[in-house]
Amino acid sequence: MDTLSYKTLSVNKETAKKEWVVVDATDQVLGRFASKVAKLLRGKYKPSFTPHVDCGDNVIIINADKVKLTGKKWTDKIYLSYTGYPGGQRETTPERLFKQNPEKLVRKVIKGMVPKTKLGAVQMNNLYIYSGTEHDKAAQQPKVIDINKLK
Repeated sequence: MDTLSYKTLSVNKETAKKEWVVVDATDQVLGRFASKVAKLLRGKYKPSFTPHVDCGDNVIIINADKVKLTGKKWTDKIYLSYTGYPGGQRETTPERLFKQNPEKLVRKVIKGMVPKTKLGAVQMNNLYIYSGTEHDKAAQQPKVIDINKLK
């Protein structure tokens, strides 16, 4: 019996096969959409997933200004932040964030779904968000995927 065939192969930084993918956010519910994108960034849809290595894909999100929120979340959900000074607690709603910058809202939601570690910060650098249908990553020849087909 060949025992070498039973060894578990772990991917490392050099052997990870990273791809470029384009995801369309038109009429997607933000939370469900973000969880699938976070899985793409981490590489959880790949059979060679390794938790301690950045083996996820580079994800390009287009039409970020066309995401949806269900219910009254546009106005009733509150994001809190703290400046570090006394009395420096600030609150904002998704509606205000979306009006300022739609990409910022999508990035904030996805960032909450990746690990809060150095690896999570590296994986967030593989995310590119654009409000329109145009992006400047055409040289990487990204493939378009349907996010609804993923679980």
